[in-house]
Amino acid sequence: MLYKIRDEITQDYDVIVIGSGLAGMTAANIMGRHGHKVLLLESHNKLGGFATWFFRKDRKHVFDISLHGFPAGMIKTCKKYWSKEIADSIVQLKDVRFVNPQFSVQTDFTKEDYTRILIEKFQLSAEVVNGFFTHLAQMNFFDNSQMTNGELFEKFFPGRNDVVRFLMEPITYANGSTLEDPAITYGIVFSNFMSKGVYTFRGGTDQLIGKMKDELLKNNVHIKMQTRVDKIEVKDGRAKGVVLNGKLIRAKAVLSNGNIRSTILNMVGVEHFSETFIKKVQEVRLNSSSAQVYMGLKEGATIPYIGELVFTSNYPTYNPDRLLDLKVSSRTFSVYYPHETRPQDPAARVAIVSSTNCHYDDWKKLSNEDYEKEKSFMIEETLKGLEAFIPDIRDKLEVIEAATPLTVERYTLHPKGSSFGTKFEGLDISMNLHKNLEGLFHAGSVGIIMSGWLGAANYGVIQANAIESYLSTQEGTHAI
Repeated sequence: MLYKIRDEITQDYDVIVIGSGLAGMTAANIMGRHGHKVLLLESHNKLGGFATWFFRKDRKHVFDISLHGFPAGMIKTCKKYWSKEIADSIVQLKDVRFVNPQFSVQTDFTKEDYTRILIEKFQLSAEVVNGFFTHLAQMNFFDNSQMTNGELFEKFFPGRNDVVRFLMEPITYANGSTLEDPAITYGIVFSNFMSKGVYTFRGGTDQLIGKMKDELLKNNVHIKMQTRVDKIEVKDGRAKGVVLNGKLIRAKAVLSNGNIRSTILNMVGVEHFSETFIKKVQEVRLNSSSAQVYMGLKEGATIPYIGELVFTSNYPTYNPDRLLDLKVSSRTFSVYYPHETRPQDPAARVAIVSSTNCHYDDWKKLSNEDYEKEKSFMIEETLKGLEAFIPDIRDKLEVIEAATPLTVERYTLHPKGSSFGTKFEGLDISMNLHKNLEGLFHAGSVGIIMSGWLGAANYGVIQANAIESYLSTQEGTHAI
């Protein structure tokens, strides 16, 4: 059932899911498939969260937001928890490129190819390279290792800033990892990607989310968009539902797909938790944000093939701080060739999306005038960077515009426009939320590990299972 914006909800539910990111949608789909009465609420006018898109020029141009590359594991997750049709539309990006002052490399982003490149181009011994990959494969989330990413690289590749750049830069773009973050945040994500390469969804994000929406409705999930939750209702130490426009919608369990800090501090309230728990919540750090430049070609215009994912930089060495600098020197180009990425649309045009990681505060502090100047500067620098590959690109573009962390914050409601949720400590808070307030669960982009498309979807699976277990213990014991 799809509620219209003015429709009033008059029934109770087993589960209410707040937010329709991939974690929220996946959890809702699983629970709906299992026969639970599920209500999915979304503040935006479409589902998907950060997995989203927009159109320009009477829908002649469609742009997927940010970088959308994920590990091969997404195929299995979608096949098992969504549909075979969705899983069959996931394809590998076979041409990932790195172009910077330290090296120029083309790869399919598989372990085998990375091993070859590290040995042949970076002149590392096979023993060291294989030892590094073995170490990553043996990393376990439950290990209590205090090693940082920086220490991990120094252990295997001392003094090799170029190697660190090759190994670390794509993961920084993928989930905001830095050299100071725990090595486990790198090891698990990198190992996932390195199993069989990096993948994307053929057909575009709009097609993917459309198919997911159809699947949700088929499984009797009720959906209401353009609906913002006032608060999560708590009574007698237990989540009882949500308040919409002053009205209580009851549920046996509530799953928030919003930011973990916003969920606890704003939607619930500190008075419902212990001081110790709230102190830990307040110490959770938000992850970095991102900015994009979207470019669409004129009708009939073509460009030479430059790869599908191109990590570029003009900075002389790998410097994580420079990846977040307002005066950006590094960016990643995602190139959407219509015949490969949108074969269902014969009129589709080439779209190029430049993505950079950045600090929210650098943009927030600007005056309106300076904000527009910085956006113009970002666009100009992006065009200069793209001209290195396509010298006449300016003459070929019909659409060019930019989005900043403030744009991300506006449309996703992520505090400070966080693209990857929280740092590592957020995961413990999220996973144990129901132990601190009965009936309240959380799934979303937390702890870096549970970030990106696959991480978010799989976290939705984990929390759906936790809710299923909780509901099985509540049958006949509590009235909602």
